[in-house]
Amino acid sequence: EAVQLSADYLQCDETRMRVLKEPGMAATSTKWMWVMRGGPPGKVVVMFNYAKTRASTVVERLLARFTGRYFQSDGYVGYDGPCKAKGVVHLGCLDHARRKVVDAIRAQPKGSAKGKASVAQVMLSKINALYRLERELAELDDDERHEARQRRAVPLLNSLHAWLEEKQPKVAADTLTRKAINYTLNQWDHLVRYTEHGQLRISNVLAENAIRPFAVGRKGWLFASSPEGAKALATFFTLVESAKANGVDPYVYLQTVIGKIAAADTDEALDALLPWNLT
Repeated sequence: EAVQLSADYLQCDETRMRVLKEPGMAATSTKWMWVMRGGPPGKVVVMFNYAKTRASTVVERLLARFTGRYFQSDGYVGYDGPCKAKGVVHLGCLDHARRKVVDAIRAQPKGSAKGKASVAQVMLSKINALYRLERELAELDDDERHEARQRRAVPLLNSLHAWLEEKQPKVAADTLTRKAINYTLNQWDHLVRYTEHGQLRISNVLAENAIRPFAVGRKGWLFASSPEGAKALATFFTLVESAKANGVDPYVYLQTVIGKIAAADTDEALDALLPWNLT
């Protein structure tokens, strides 16, 4: 955790889970598993944390010792207050805006536009142009990527914003297309912040990818019996996903840690078991 919180840039996501014996709560009530991903160069940590609530107080706790500048999440409002209080730059996730546009396109009747691109289709093409640019810039270093984004992405974003403001009042308020436009404009300041630094990403996909195995596994094991079991799950997934993020086979990593941790009686011995220190 200390290694992760020393980073300049973290990504965060959360997903529902069931814990049957959480004191004071019904077995069927929703509890949450949170994940934060990030770390200094070459030391990626994927940290899972169980909490019985989705309240912003959880975000406050997760960020309490964070000394970096950038924090990325989806559009959940619970992230805003803690980031502002901490003085952290809060980035949004353009993937979430894009998904709402895709949903709008899927809901449109086939052939309704008579060959003419719909507002949602045009919006998607403009967003996709930003993703194509990111793929072009993937091999650049941070300084080069920042310069290229300022020169090429910022004009595209400015054009998209002006287009959205023009289209917003012309699209029916009860449609998915209007909801996609509203979401994108409401989140705009968060969504464009990735252009501020070359290390930042256009979306929160790395955190989402890290939590996806948990969400998939949940379909099989269904619940944790107790808060202690949920915390044990968090520890297990932290080890597995941190190993994967550092290019270490998780099975080999767990074998190594389990085999050596009992004899690791110094800080140096424990550090040697961190995934980026294994050979």
